[in-house]
Amino acid sequence: MPGNYILAFDQGTSSSRAILFDEHKKIVGVEQKEITQIYPKPGWVEQDAIEIYQIQIEVAKRVIEKNRINPKDIKAIGITNQRETIVVWDLKTGLPVYNAVVWQDKRTADFCKLLKAEGLTKYIQNTTGLVIDSYFSATKLHWILSNVQGLQQRADNGELLCGTIDTWLIWNLSGRKLHITDYSNASRTMIFDIAKLSWDKQLLDVFSIPVEILPQVRSSSEVYGNCDKSLFGVEIPIAGIAGDQQAALFGQTCFEPGMVKNTYGTGCFMLKNTGTKKIISKSGLLTTIAWGIDGQVEYALEGSVFIAGAAIKWLRDALRIIKHASETEEIANSLTDTDGVYVVPAFAGLGAPHWDMYARGAIFGVTQGVTDKHLVRATLESIAYQTKDVIEAMSLDSGIPIKQLNVDGGASVNNFLMQFQADILNIDVVRPKIVESTAVGAAALAGIAVGMWNKQELASQHEIEHVFKPCMTDEKRSTLYCGWQKAVKRAKGWEKE
Repeated sequence: MPGNYILAFDQGTSSSRAILFDEHKKIVGVEQKEITQIYPKPGWVEQDAIEIYQIQIEVAKRVIEKNRINPKDIKAIGITNQRETIVVWDLKTGLPVYNAVVWQDKRTADFCKLLKAEGLTKYIQNTTGLVIDSYFSATKLHWILSNVQGLQQRADNGELLCGTIDTWLIWNLSGRKLHITDYSNASRTMIFDIAKLSWDKQLLDVFSIPVEILPQVRSSSEVYGNCDKSLFGVEIPIAGIAGDQQAALFGQTCFEPGMVKNTYGTGCFMLKNTGTKKIISKSGLLTTIAWGIDGQVEYALEGSVFIAGAAIKWLRDALRIIKHASETEEIANSLTDTDGVYVVPAFAGLGAPHWDMYARGAIFGVTQGVTDKHLVRATLESIAYQTKDVIEAMSLDSGIPIKQLNVDGGASVNNFLMQFQADILNIDVVRPKIVESTAVGAAALAGIAVGMWNKQELASQHEIEHVFKPCMTDEKRSTLYCGWQKAVKRAKGWEKE
């Protein structure tokens, strides 16, 4: 159909999606396909970078064809991506020299211990806003260059390029003309100075990363160039980039300092807009760049929960006690409580505010009366508890209690989880009509760059679907949360013992 459209690429950890938005920011069509997860060793997580790109193009072409859109009517492409996952490829052939190492990967945990022992914690936090953890890109990149034969020398010779997933997609989309990233993704690498807005030389030396292999860092909303004509038959401008969580913050129109959103995806990610003020956390949170638009960079505080929706997938694929994620809501509502069971889904360690790479998943409080249904409910509740851990730290850092939580992501459609979240936090949980906030943010950033929208219009068009209000007693809330804290304490440091 004729009109003006924005095509959003939402390249996530579990799947790649392409979503078409019309000029009123309404979803015209969605196509999605899962990505193969590769686990070479316990704690290692990889993906095939070529497959990531091919699937992204496949779903993009499919959504265009199924909705009978003329590619000439697509005014721009906006890209949002799983963050911290790193790809290294050959400059001449364009082929990856190793699998993409995914953000969940823990192979560099011991190397992170060495960095802490060398006294780099404070410098890294003050410069990058991050804590030393295998979660971020720098240690993964260092591992690839150090452990794949000949790669360090080839990097030093300028024969390689690297980047996070946005960089990899754009390099291929543009016919190998654009080697770029944006401020939001660069701020997740642990080698980017978020105040000076440049790659930090001291940290590049620490990780033996030559600056020549790194992408140019650009704003989050501008026309960077065009995708190659061979892909869609026309040259569509590439005009927006943001890491998935920053894109969701933008998509939720959290444009004012103090506004907070939580995305329930593979992991769980809470961001609080702090405006142009860079707040260094004292409570285990991250300071990150939210976005850069029109020459101005804005910051956010972030709490990262590594396992959220992935825990539900674990129930489905590993334990096989559910067939579909949608079943969990009915199962949880069929019980009055978990019968004292707590699931700590620390499959990849614990993120904010604990930052324990050696924690592992655990189930506590099991008695003979406990069934698979109790495990399902306890797993859902664990997502809400982990979010509360982050909220508590966020309030402590800012000195201002959070009055409302804006939610999005796949698991936010689960009414049991959202009601329990409101109950355990004792604040309103607000769900928008479009829970695909990550894709909305990518589309919005691209739309702004090509003049389709502005921030004021986006804010006025943001629609609320439901507000979950707390109805739990203070005594019950306190008892439940104390039990969670006890369970987390016992799951910590498991791999050290």
